[in-house]
Amino acid sequence: MPSSDKTVLSVSELNRQARVTVEEHFNQVWVMGEMSNFARPRSGHWYFSLKDDKAQVRCAMFANRNRAVQMQPGDGQLVIVRGRVSIYEDRGDFQIIVDHLEPAGEGALRQAFDQLKVKLAALGLFDTDRKQPLPTLPRHVAVVTSPTGAAIKDVLAVWRRRFPALRITIVPSQVQGEAAEGQLLQAIERAADLQPDVLLLTRGGGSLEDLWSFNLESVARALAACPIPTVSAVGHEIDVTICDFVADVRAPTPSAAAELITPSAADLMRTFSHYQRQLHLLWRQQHEMLALTVANLRLQLPSPEQTLERANQQVDDAYQRMLRHLQHQLRQQHTRLDGLTRQLHALGPQEQLNGAKAALRSIEGRLQFAFTRELQGKQQQLAGLSRMLNSVSPLPTMARGFAVVKNQQGQVVSALAQLGRGDTTTTFLRDGAVISEVKDLQEDVSITD
Repeated sequence: MPSSDKTVLSVSELNRQARVTVEEHFNQVWVMGEMSNFARPRSGHWYFSLKDDKAQVRCAMFANRNRAVQMQPGDGQLVIVRGRVSIYEDRGDFQIIVDHLEPAGEGALRQAFDQLKVKLAALGLFDTDRKQPLPTLPRHVAVVTSPTGAAIKDVLAVWRRRFPALRITIVPSQVQGEAAEGQLLQAIERAADLQPDVLLLTRGGGSLEDLWSFNLESVARALAACPIPTVSAVGHEIDVTICDFVADVRAPTPSAAAELITPSAADLMRTFSHYQRQLHLLWRQQHEMLALTVANLRLQLPSPEQTLERANQQVDDAYQRMLRHLQHQLRQQHTRLDGLTRQLHALGPQEQLNGAKAALRSIEGRLQFAFTRELQGKQQQLAGLSRMLNSVSPLPTMARGFAVVKNQQGQVVSALAQLGRGDTTTTFLRDGAVISEVKDLQEDVSITD
Protein backbone atom coordinates (compact mmCIF):
# COMPACT_ATOMS: atom_id res chain seq x y z
CA MET A 1 0.00 0.00 0.00
CA PRO A 2 1.35 3.45 -0.82
CA SER A 3 2.08 5.79 2.02
CA SER A 4 -0.38 8.59 2.72
CA ASP A 5 2.14 11.40 1.95
CA LYS A 6 2.52 10.37 -1.72
CA THR A 7 0.23 11.52 -4.55
CA VAL A 8 -0.95 8.60 -6.62
CA LEU A 9 -2.22 9.33 -10.14
CA SER A 10 -4.40 7.20 -12.32
CA VAL A 11 -3.21 6.39 -15.81
CA SER A 12 -5.81 8.73 -17.28
CA GLU A 13 -4.77 11.58 -15.00
CA LEU A 14 -1.11 11.01 -15.80
CA ASN A 15 -1.75 11.11 -19.53
CA ARG A 16 -3.93 14.20 -19.19
CA GLN A 17 -1.30 16.11 -17.20
CA ALA A 18 1.40 15.01 -19.62
CA ARG A 19 -0.69 16.20 -22.59
CA VAL A 20 -1.29 19.60 -20.99
CA THR A 21 2.40 19.98 -20.14
CA VAL A 22 3.54 19.00 -23.65
CA GLU A 23 1.02 21.25 -25.38
CA GLU A 24 2.10 24.22 -23.22
CA HIS A 25 5.75 23.78 -24.18
CA PHE A 26 5.24 22.79 -27.86
CA ASN A 27 2.32 24.95 -28.95
CA GLN A 28 3.65 25.17 -32.53
CA VAL A 29 6.56 23.37 -34.16
CA TRP A 30 7.95 22.81 -37.65
CA VAL A 31 9.28 19.33 -38.29
CA MET A 32 10.85 17.80 -41.42
CA GLY A 33 10.95 14.08 -42.04
CA GLU A 34 10.13 11.20 -44.34
CA MET A 35 6.49 10.18 -44.42
CA SER A 36 5.66 6.52 -43.66
CA ASN A 37 2.67 4.35 -42.64
CA PHE A 38 0.31 6.80 -44.35
CA ALA A 39 -3.36 5.93 -43.75
CA ARG A 40 -6.58 7.63 -44.87
CA PRO A 41 -9.67 6.06 -43.21
CA ARG A 42 -13.25 6.77 -44.30
CA SER A 43 -13.44 9.67 -41.85
CA GLY A 44 -11.12 11.67 -44.16
CA HIS A 45 -8.46 12.19 -41.50
CA TRP A 46 -4.80 11.43 -42.29
CA TYR A 47 -2.57 9.38 -39.99
CA PHE A 48 1.12 8.84 -40.69
CA SER A 49 4.59 8.84 -39.13
CA LEU A 50 7.53 11.15 -39.72
CA LYS A 51 10.94 9.58 -39.42
CA ASP A 52 14.61 10.22 -39.96
CA ASP A 53 17.54 7.85 -39.59
CA LYS A 54 17.30 7.86 -35.76
CA ALA A 55 13.69 8.34 -34.66
CA GLN A 56 10.07 8.66 -35.66
CA VAL A 57 6.94 10.42 -34.40
CA ARG A 58 3.24 9.81 -35.02
CA CYS A 59 1.19 12.50 -36.78
CA ALA A 60 -2.51 13.17 -37.27
CA MET A 61 -4.00 15.67 -39.72
CA PHE A 62 -7.76 16.07 -39.54
CA ALA A 63 -10.02 16.46 -42.57
CA ASN A 64 -10.77 20.15 -42.00
CA ARG A 65 -7.03 20.82 -42.38
CA ASN A 66 -5.85 18.33 -44.99
CA ARG A 67 -8.34 19.63 -47.59
CA ALA A 68 -6.06 22.66 -48.11
CA VAL A 69 -2.96 20.58 -48.87
CA GLN A 70 -1.74 21.03 -52.47
CA MET A 71 0.15 17.71 -52.76
CA GLN A 72 -0.75 14.03 -52.84
CA PRO A 73 0.90 12.52 -49.72
CA GLY A 74 2.44 9.08 -49.70
CA ASP A 75 5.08 6.95 -48.08
CA GLY A 76 8.65 7.93 -48.79
CA GLN A 77 7.98 11.63 -49.40
CA LEU A 78 10.17 14.16 -47.64
CA VAL A 79 7.82 16.72 -46.13
CA ILE A 80 7.69 19.61 -43.70
CA VAL A 81 4.80 19.82 -41.24
CA ARG A 82 3.58 22.53 -38.87
CA GLY A 83 1.50 21.71 -35.83
CA ARG A 84 1.27 21.35 -32.07
CA VAL A 85 2.71 18.48 -30.08
CA SER A 86 0.24 16.52 -27.98
CA ILE A 87 -0.42 13.15 -26.38
CA TYR A 88 -3.29 10.90 -27.35
CA GLU A 89 -4.56 10.10 -23.86
CA ASP A 90 -6.33 6.83 -24.72
CA ARG A 91 -3.06 5.14 -25.70
CA GLY A 92 -0.50 7.51 -24.26
CA ASP A 93 0.90 8.08 -27.77
CA PHE A 94 3.17 11.08 -28.34
CA GLN A 95 2.00 12.76 -31.59
CA ILE A 96 1.89 15.93 -33.68
CA ILE A 97 -1.51 17.41 -34.57
CA VAL A 98 -0.64 18.75 -38.07
CA ASP A 99 -2.36 21.84 -39.50
CA HIS A 100 -0.02 22.43 -42.49
CA LEU A 101 1.94 20.09 -44.76
CA GLU A 102 4.23 20.81 -47.72
CA PRO A 103 6.92 18.96 -49.68
CA ALA A 104 10.50 19.59 -48.65
CA GLY A 105 13.64 20.22 -50.69
CA GLU A 106 13.74 19.51 -54.43
CA GLY A 107 10.45 17.71 -54.23
CA ALA A 108 8.75 21.03 -53.51
CA LEU A 109 10.52 22.63 -56.44
CA ARG A 110 9.55 19.78 -58.72
CA GLN A 111 5.93 20.06 -57.65
CA ALA A 112 5.95 23.85 -58.21
CA PHE A 113 7.54 23.24 -61.64
CA ASP A 114 4.78 20.80 -62.63
CA GLN A 115 2.01 23.07 -61.38
CA LEU A 116 3.35 26.10 -63.29
CA LYS A 117 3.84 23.99 -66.40
CA VAL A 118 0.19 22.92 -66.32
CA LYS A 119 -0.99 26.49 -65.66
CA LEU A 120 0.98 28.09 -68.49
CA ALA A 121 0.08 25.32 -70.91
CA ALA A 122 -3.60 25.92 -70.17
CA LEU A 123 -3.06 29.63 -70.93
CA GLY A 124 -1.63 28.73 -74.35
CA LEU A 125 1.94 29.94 -73.73
CA PHE A 126 3.35 26.66 -75.06
CA ASP A 127 1.21 26.53 -78.23
CA THR A 128 3.16 26.05 -81.44
CA ASP A 129 0.97 28.45 -83.41
CA ARG A 130 2.25 31.41 -81.35
CA LYS A 131 5.94 30.56 -81.83
CA GLN A 132 7.97 32.63 -84.27
CA PRO A 133 10.40 31.09 -86.78
CA LEU A 134 14.08 31.98 -86.55
CA PRO A 135 15.50 34.13 -89.36
CA THR A 136 17.55 32.28 -91.95
CA LEU A 137 20.44 34.74 -91.85
CA PRO A 138 20.47 36.79 -88.63
CA ARG A 139 22.71 39.83 -88.45
CA HIS A 140 22.29 40.78 -84.80
CA VAL A 141 21.76 38.52 -81.76
CA ALA A 142 21.16 39.69 -78.18
CA VAL A 143 22.32 37.24 -75.48
CA VAL A 144 20.82 37.41 -71.98
CA THR A 145 23.21 35.55 -69.68
CA SER A 146 25.92 35.91 -67.09
CA PRO A 147 28.92 37.57 -68.77
CA THR A 148 31.33 35.44 -66.70
CA GLY A 149 29.62 32.08 -67.14
CA ALA A 150 30.81 29.15 -69.24
CA ALA A 151 27.72 29.34 -71.46
CA ILE A 152 28.65 32.63 -73.14
CA LYS A 153 32.18 31.38 -73.81
CA ASP A 154 30.84 28.31 -75.60
CA VAL A 155 28.37 30.40 -77.61
CA LEU A 156 31.00 32.94 -78.70
CA ALA A 157 33.41 30.18 -79.70
CA VAL A 158 30.82 28.59 -81.98
CA TRP A 159 29.88 31.90 -83.58
CA ARG A 160 33.52 32.89 -84.22
CA ARG A 161 34.00 29.59 -86.01
CA ARG A 162 30.71 29.43 -87.91
CA PHE A 163 29.70 33.05 -88.57
CA PRO A 164 32.26 35.68 -87.55
CA ALA A 165 30.29 38.50 -89.26
CA LEU A 166 27.46 38.19 -86.69
CA ARG A 167 26.86 41.22 -84.45
CA ILE A 168 26.53 40.13 -80.81
CA THR A 169 25.17 42.16 -77.87
CA ILE A 170 25.56 40.64 -74.40
CA VAL A 171 22.88 41.83 -71.96
CA PRO A 172 24.29 40.85 -68.55
CA SER A 173 22.19 39.37 -65.77
CA GLN A 174 22.55 37.10 -62.78
CA VAL A 175 21.22 33.64 -63.59
CA GLN A 176 20.66 32.34 -60.04
CA GLY A 177 20.09 33.72 -56.61
CA GLU A 178 17.60 36.15 -55.15
CA ALA A 179 18.51 39.02 -57.50
CA ALA A 180 18.29 36.87 -60.63
CA GLU A 181 14.55 37.29 -61.21
CA GLY A 182 14.58 41.09 -61.34
CA GLN A 183 17.76 41.24 -63.41
CA LEU A 184 16.47 38.68 -65.92
CA LEU A 185 13.22 40.63 -66.39
CA GLN A 186 15.15 43.87 -66.98
CA ALA A 187 17.62 42.15 -69.30
CA ILE A 188 14.86 40.63 -71.47
CA GLU A 189 13.21 44.04 -71.76
CA ARG A 190 16.50 45.77 -72.66
CA ALA A 191 17.32 43.07 -75.20
CA ALA A 192 13.93 43.50 -76.91
CA ASP A 193 14.48 47.29 -77.07
CA LEU A 194 17.65 46.67 -79.09
CA GLN A 195 15.47 45.05 -81.81
CA PRO A 196 17.88 42.25 -82.66
CA ASP A 197 17.02 39.45 -85.08
CA VAL A 198 17.14 36.81 -82.29
CA LEU A 199 17.19 36.84 -78.48
CA LEU A 200 19.15 34.00 -76.80
CA LEU A 201 18.49 33.19 -73.12
CA THR A 202 21.20 30.87 -71.82
CA ARG A 203 23.27 29.63 -68.91
CA GLY A 204 25.29 26.54 -67.96
CA GLY A 205 24.06 23.45 -66.14
CA GLY A 206 23.25 23.01 -62.47
CA SER A 207 20.77 21.54 -60.05
CA LEU A 208 17.05 22.22 -60.20
CA GLU A 209 17.52 24.83 -57.49
CA ASP A 210 20.36 26.48 -59.47
CA LEU A 211 18.17 26.70 -62.57
CA TRP A 212 15.07 27.84 -60.68
CA SER A 213 15.21 31.45 -61.95
CA PHE A 214 14.27 30.08 -65.38
CA ASN A 215 11.22 28.31 -63.88
CA LEU A 216 9.67 31.49 -62.48
CA GLU A 217 6.33 32.54 -63.91
CA SER A 218 7.36 36.19 -64.27
CA VAL A 219 10.43 35.30 -66.35
CA ALA A 220 8.44 32.85 -68.48
CA ARG A 221 5.73 35.44 -69.19
CA ALA A 222 8.33 38.10 -70.07
CA LEU A 223 9.97 35.70 -72.53
CA ALA A 224 6.59 34.78 -74.04
CA ALA A 225 5.70 38.46 -74.50
CA CYS A 226 9.00 39.26 -76.25
CA PRO A 227 8.31 40.42 -79.85
CA ILE A 228 11.70 39.09 -81.01
CA PRO A 229 12.17 35.37 -81.91
CA THR A 230 13.60 33.70 -78.79
CA VAL A 231 15.85 30.71 -78.15
CA SER A 232 16.20 29.10 -74.71
CA ALA A 233 19.33 27.07 -73.92
CA VAL A 234 19.47 26.52 -70.17
CA GLY A 235 21.65 23.85 -68.58
CA HIS A 236 22.71 20.53 -70.04
CA GLU A 237 20.76 18.40 -72.49
CA ILE A 238 18.85 16.62 -69.70
CA ASP A 239 17.82 19.89 -68.02
CA VAL A 240 14.40 21.27 -68.92
CA THR A 241 12.99 24.59 -67.69
CA ILE A 242 9.71 26.45 -68.10
CA CYS A 243 11.49 28.95 -70.34
CA ASP A 244 12.33 26.09 -72.72
CA PHE A 245 8.61 25.48 -73.25
CA VAL A 246 7.79 29.18 -73.65
CA ALA A 247 10.62 30.10 -76.03
CA ASP A 248 10.13 29.89 -79.79
CA VAL A 249 12.99 27.38 -80.02
CA ARG A 250 14.58 25.21 -77.33
CA ALA A 251 18.22 24.14 -77.66
CA PRO A 252 19.67 21.32 -75.53
CA THR A 253 22.91 23.22 -74.79
CA PRO A 254 24.32 26.73 -75.29
CA SER A 255 26.64 25.45 -78.06
CA ALA A 256 23.71 23.79 -79.82
CA ALA A 257 21.77 27.06 -79.58
CA ALA A 258 24.64 28.92 -81.26
CA GLU A 259 24.58 26.44 -84.13
CA LEU A 260 20.77 26.64 -84.44
CA ILE A 261 20.79 30.43 -84.68
CA THR A 262 23.55 30.90 -87.27
CA PRO A 263 24.44 29.09 -90.48
CA SER A 264 27.97 27.88 -91.21
CA ALA A 265 30.07 30.43 -93.11
CA ALA A 266 31.64 27.62 -95.14
CA ASP A 267 28.20 26.27 -96.06
CA LEU A 268 27.11 29.75 -97.04
CA MET A 269 30.15 30.22 -99.26
CA ARG A 270 29.45 26.92 -101.00
CA THR A 271 25.82 27.94 -101.46
CA PHE A 272 26.83 31.36 -102.76
CA SER A 273 29.28 29.80 -105.22
CA HIS A 274 26.57 27.46 -106.46
CA TYR A 275 24.14 30.34 -106.92
CA GLN A 276 26.85 32.41 -108.63
CA ARG A 277 27.48 29.67 -111.18
CA GLN A 278 23.76 29.27 -111.79
CA LEU A 279 23.31 33.03 -112.14
CA HIS A 280 26.19 33.29 -114.62
CA LEU A 281 24.78 30.43 -116.69
CA LEU A 282 21.31 31.96 -116.63
CA TRP A 283 22.69 35.38 -117.61
CA ARG A 284 24.55 33.91 -120.56
CA GLN A 285 21.45 32.06 -121.74
CA GLN A 286 19.33 35.19 -121.41
CA HIS A 287 21.97 37.24 -123.24
CA GLU A 288 22.06 34.81 -126.18
CA MET A 289 18.26 34.68 -126.32
CA LEU A 290 17.97 38.49 -126.28
CA ALA A 291 20.61 38.83 -128.98
CA LEU A 292 18.67 36.41 -131.19
CA THR A 293 15.45 38.33 -130.51
CA VAL A 294 17.09 41.65 -131.48
CA ALA A 295 18.35 40.14 -134.72
CA ASN A 296 14.88 38.88 -135.62
CA LEU A 297 13.32 42.25 -134.82
CA ARG A 298 15.93 44.02 -136.94
CA LEU A 299 14.90 41.90 -139.91
CA GLN A 300 11.23 42.70 -139.34
CA LEU A 301 11.79 46.44 -138.91
CA PRO A 302 10.61 48.39 -142.07
CA SER A 303 12.63 51.24 -143.59
CA PRO A 304 11.80 54.83 -142.51
CA GLU A 305 11.05 55.90 -146.13
CA GLN A 306 8.40 53.21 -146.56
CA THR A 307 6.87 54.13 -143.21
CA LEU A 308 6.75 57.84 -144.21
CA GLU A 309 5.19 57.10 -147.62
CA ARG A 310 2.53 54.93 -145.95
CA ALA A 311 1.81 57.67 -143.44
CA ASN A 312 1.46 60.33 -146.19
CA GLN A 313 -0.98 58.13 -148.09
CA GLN A 314 -3.03 57.58 -144.90
CA VAL A 315 -3.16 61.37 -144.36
CA ASP A 316 -4.43 61.97 -147.92
CA ASP A 317 -7.13 59.31 -147.52
CA ALA A 318 -8.22 60.82 -144.23
CA TYR A 319 -8.41 64.33 -145.82
CA GLN A 320 -10.64 63.08 -148.67
CA ARG A 321 -12.95 61.25 -146.26
CA MET A 322 -13.24 64.36 -144.11
CA LEU A 323 -14.01 66.56 -147.15
CA ARG A 324 -16.79 64.21 -148.35
CA HIS A 325 -18.25 64.09 -144.90
CA LEU A 326 -18.35 67.87 -144.58
CA GLN A 327 -20.05 68.25 -147.99
CA HIS A 328 -22.68 65.68 -147.00
CA GLN A 329 -23.35 67.48 -143.74
CA LEU A 330 -23.69 70.81 -145.60
CA ARG A 331 -26.31 69.39 -147.99
CA GLN A 332 -28.28 67.96 -145.06
CA GLN A 333 -28.30 71.36 -143.31
CA HIS A 334 -29.56 73.15 -146.46
CA THR A 335 -32.39 70.66 -146.85
CA ARG A 336 -33.38 71.07 -143.20
CA LEU A 337 -33.30 74.86 -143.51
CA ASP A 338 -35.70 74.78 -146.50
CA GLY A 339 -38.18 72.62 -144.57
CA LEU A 340 -38.10 74.93 -141.55
CA THR A 341 -38.73 77.96 -143.81
CA ARG A 342 -41.83 76.37 -145.30
CA GLN A 343 -43.11 75.48 -141.82
CA LEU A 344 -42.53 79.08 -140.68
CA HIS A 345 -44.67 80.45 -143.55
CA ALA A 346 -47.44 77.92 -142.84
CA LEU A 347 -47.51 78.90 -139.18
CA GLY A 348 -47.65 82.71 -139.68
CA PRO A 349 -49.16 84.99 -136.93
CA GLN A 350 -52.30 85.88 -138.90
CA GLU A 351 -53.48 82.30 -139.26
CA GLN A 352 -52.72 81.67 -135.59
CA LEU A 353 -54.71 84.81 -134.66
CA ASN A 354 -57.75 83.82 -136.76
CA GLY A 355 -57.78 80.36 -135.21
CA ALA A 356 -57.52 81.84 -131.71
CA LYS A 357 -60.51 84.22 -132.37
CA ALA A 358 -62.69 81.36 -133.60
CA ALA A 359 -61.77 79.31 -130.56
CA LEU A 360 -62.58 82.31 -128.28
CA ARG A 361 -66.06 82.71 -129.82
CA SER A 362 -66.74 79.02 -129.32
CA ILE A 363 -65.64 79.20 -125.70
CA GLU A 364 -67.80 82.31 -125.05
CA GLY A 365 -70.93 80.50 -126.40
CA ARG A 366 -70.27 77.45 -124.25
CA LEU A 367 -69.60 79.64 -121.22
CA GLN A 368 -72.88 81.60 -121.69
CA PHE A 369 -74.89 78.40 -122.02
CA ALA A 370 -73.26 76.87 -118.96
CA PHE A 371 -73.81 80.04 -116.88
CA THR A 372 -77.52 80.18 -117.82
CA ARG A 373 -78.07 76.55 -116.98
CA GLU A 374 -76.20 76.88 -113.65
CA LEU A 375 -78.24 79.99 -112.73
CA GLN A 376 -81.53 78.25 -113.40
CA GLY A 377 -80.46 75.30 -111.26
CA LYS A 378 -79.49 77.56 -108.37
CA GLN A 379 -82.80 79.47 -108.59
CA GLN A 380 -84.77 76.22 -108.44
CA GLN A 381 -82.66 75.03 -105.49
CA LEU A 382 -83.22 78.37 -103.68
CA ALA A 383 -87.01 78.13 -104.15
CA GLY A 384 -87.00 74.60 -102.74
CA LEU A 385 -84.97 75.64 -99.73
CA SER A 386 -87.28 78.65 -99.17
CA ARG A 387 -90.35 76.39 -99.11
CA MET A 388 -88.59 73.99 -96.73
CA LEU A 389 -87.56 76.88 -94.45
CA ASN A 390 -91.11 78.26 -94.34
CA SER A 391 -92.40 74.82 -93.43
CA VAL A 392 -90.21 74.63 -90.34
CA SER A 393 -90.11 78.35 -89.40
CA PRO A 394 -92.09 79.44 -86.32
CA LEU A 395 -93.08 82.72 -88.01
CA PRO A 396 -96.22 81.42 -89.74
CA THR A 397 -97.27 79.81 -86.46
CA MET A 398 -96.66 83.04 -84.57
CA ALA A 399 -98.72 84.89 -87.19
CA ARG A 400 -101.67 82.77 -86.16
CA GLY A 401 -101.39 84.03 -82.56
CA PHE A 402 -98.81 81.75 -81.02
CA ALA A 403 -95.66 82.96 -79.25
CA VAL A 404 -92.21 81.59 -78.25
CA VAL A 405 -91.20 81.91 -74.56
CA LYS A 406 -87.57 81.86 -73.39
CA ASN A 407 -86.31 81.90 -69.81
CA GLN A 408 -83.58 84.17 -68.51
CA GLN A 409 -80.96 81.63 -69.57
CA GLY A 410 -82.12 81.96 -73.19
CA GLN A 411 -83.67 78.49 -73.32
CA VAL A 412 -87.05 77.89 -75.01
CA VAL A 413 -89.62 77.11 -72.29
CA SER A 414 -91.66 74.02 -73.09
CA ALA A 415 -92.64 72.95 -69.54
CA LEU A 416 -93.40 74.58 -66.17
CA ALA A 417 -90.45 72.74 -64.63
CA GLN A 418 -88.13 75.18 -66.46
CA LEU A 419 -89.57 78.21 -64.59
CA GLY A 420 -89.89 79.41 -61.04
CA ARG A 421 -91.64 82.30 -59.28
CA GLY A 422 -89.76 85.52 -59.79
CA ASP A 423 -88.05 84.35 -63.02
CA THR A 424 -87.92 86.76 -65.94
CA THR A 425 -89.16 85.50 -69.32
CA THR A 426 -89.11 86.89 -72.84
CA THR A 427 -92.17 86.19 -75.03
CA PHE A 428 -91.50 86.57 -78.76
CA LEU A 429 -94.57 87.60 -80.86
CA ARG A 430 -94.84 88.05 -84.60
CA ASP A 431 -93.98 91.75 -84.44
CA GLY A 432 -91.96 92.02 -81.20
CA ALA A 433 -91.19 90.66 -77.71
CA VAL A 434 -92.73 90.96 -74.20
CA ILE A 435 -90.54 90.72 -71.07
CA SER A 436 -92.51 89.36 -68.05
CA GLU A 437 -91.93 88.29 -64.45
CA VAL A 438 -93.47 85.01 -63.28
CA LYS A 439 -95.90 85.65 -60.43
CA ASP A 440 -97.51 82.24 -60.28
CA LEU A 441 -97.49 78.87 -62.02
CA GLN A 442 -100.68 76.89 -62.84
CA GLU A 443 -100.82 73.36 -64.13
CA ASP A 444 -103.41 71.63 -66.30
CA VAL A 445 -104.71 74.87 -67.87
CA SER A 446 -105.79 74.61 -71.55
CA ILE A 447 -105.74 77.34 -74.13
CA THR A 448 -109.53 77.44 -74.29
CA ASP A 449 -109.69 78.25 -70.59
